[in-house]
Amino acid sequence: MQSPRLEPVAWLACALSAMALARVSGAEAPPPRVAESPPTSSQPSTVEAAREGKTGGVMSGNPVFPGWYADPEIRVFGGLYWIFPTSSRSYDEQTYLDAFSSPDLTDWTRHERVLDTTRVAWAKRAMWAPSAVLHGDRYYLFFSANDIQSNEQVGGIGVGVSDQPGGPYRDLLGKPLIDAFHNGAQPIDQFAFQDADGRWYLYYGGWGRCNVVRLRDDFTCLEPLADGTVFKEITPKGYVEGAFMLLRGGKYYFMWSEGGWTGPDYAVAYGIGDGPTGPFERIGRIIEQDPSVARGAGHHSVLRLAGEGAEEYVIAYHRRPLGDDARDHRVVCLEKLEFDERGHIKPVRLTFQGVPARPADSGR
Repeated sequence: MQSPRLEPVAWLACALSAMALARVSGAEAPPPRVAESPPTSSQPSTVEAAREGKTGGVMSGNPVFPGWYADPEIRVFGGLYWIFPTSSRSYDEQTYLDAFSSPDLTDWTRHERVLDTTRVAWAKRAMWAPSAVLHGDRYYLFFSANDIQSNEQVGGIGVGVSDQPGGPYRDLLGKPLIDAFHNGAQPIDQFAFQDADGRWYLYYGGWGRCNVVRLRDDFTCLEPLADGTVFKEITPKGYVEGAFMLLRGGKYYFMWSEGGWTGPDYAVAYGIGDGPTGPFERIGRIIEQDPSVARGAGHHSVLRLAGEGAEEYVIAYHRRPLGDDARDHRVVCLEKLEFDERGHIKPVRLTFQGVPARPADSGR
């Protein structure tokens, strides 16, 4: 589906507010992702319980830190690894976002409430899928809130700003950056990506639809893409949510989660394209459940580790412990991610060991 071209009046309005962009109203909306229900058992209470398989302090262990968390984004800021996850609780309890930092991928420090609803007047619940970037000398945290079900409800994708990666973040705009459904995509699960030419893009979307938009350099508004559209649909076959982009060797690796987010079939798939807006040729799945290790592996991010020698990457993702059917019981894990000689991503093996310790100054 093609987005409408940006009319001159709407383009002028963009400078004033992203909310002034023309809303694309669709047919009847799909049902919500899931009915709310409280957790059915207590969360992990000790580091030992959450690091099963850790050996001699050399490996990260999986899960990498205790607690029920999901949708992790991994970055390197200020000589530390950072993971920004969703707090995996009932929607009404999701009023804050924590972050975790580590010097070596093995020992993690929790930074509580780097952003919460007390600092975002329009956000009330369901704060999801943070995406953090350093731009200039400030840190920006893209997030979604309120799990809106229609264009009549208040919520969508917002932007926080801070002088430190661990916050506290304040609301940059005082309103959502994207506050409505466009091309049928619910405004959730955003990922901020800077292309090689310095331009910024945001990939996002739930309810089985995905859009890409271009961000203005100050992150206060959206700009039209090269074809004149603002909200460009790039939904690949199988897409559900959790968009992610990786640029490697001049190729654009667009990744997403598919399957049911509460079920064992949740997984990550990808396609490859020649530009940031596609089209992307689906290649296949890269991570999914292993009945001997964990279920529901998905909603991920990827980090390249810099250094001499071969390329090395880690993938951060969440999964569900075996034998635990509670909806909100998800944990954050790390694994090695590798490419074959064709440039395709090799299937990722789920482990309890995780990844080796490595100083954060080797990441980027």
